[in-house]
Amino acid sequence: MAERLYTGFHAVEERIRSVQEKAKENSGMRIFYSKPGPRIKKILAAAQKTGISCVQCDNEKLDAMVRVLPPLARDHRGIVLCVSGETPQASNMVDFEQWVSAVNPDEKGRKTVVLLDSVTDPHNVGAIIRSADQFGACLVIIPEHRGQSQVSENEVIARSSAGASAWVPVAIVKNLVRSVQLLKEKGFWVYGADAGGTSVQNLSFAEKSVLVMGSEGNGIAKLLSQQCDSIVSIPTCGKIDSLNVSVAAGVLLYENYRQSI
Repeated sequence: MAERLYTGFHAVEERIRSVQEKAKENSGMRIFYSKPGPRIKKILAAAQKTGISCVQCDNEKLDAMVRVLPPLARDHRGIVLCVSGETPQASNMVDFEQWVSAVNPDEKGRKTVVLLDSVTDPHNVGAIIRSADQFGACLVIIPEHRGQSQVSENEVIARSSAGASAWVPVAIVKNLVRSVQLLKEKGFWVYGADAGGTSVQNLSFAEKSVLVMGSEGNGIAKLLSQQCDSIVSIPTCGKIDSLNVSVAAGVLLYENYRQSI
């Protein structure tokens, strides 16, 4: 039976909350923890109310458990949630809450996240992931839709990305606005791609940046647009209304990367 590991306070709390809200069977869930500081005590109290077993151990055991996880997810901070029976994810899929909890807002160095709002064509998603790989983006975020990813055509995405989907971390989230808020708490500056904004030629990207790409028809949703710190546009000279979303993402990712070299 497959077993999935969750690390980081946010990721563990959200997974426990999902059990509480949906009254799901939790017999396959176990928490391992070392020294119970205030945050861990709060998590343990919530877990025990839900009937999740909690086992105290040393940090060496926790370190051994998380060795199979991607590097960013290995910072367990003294607590690991094990869930049995969950469908294994593709090797490049990451838990967003877990990923963002491991980001150090004081750490120097460029981090670029691409967030896709209503980009449903798997060919476009694949092309964006390919650009994300080429220009050093560290995460692509895709919204969940009716319990499934809006882009469930994984094979098409894999082909369109020319293999890059095996290397670029991808997170599927339920709430894009909340995801942006968590990124902003970690020091990310959010740029929405839309016409009428600051020309990319006149803009200096922050070290930690999020590029929000909307659909070609509807653009970025209003609530999500309100979370953007800046709106950025690409000057063009053509006769049609706009660039294809994957082309626009590639241009912005390139400029972001160019400014870092």
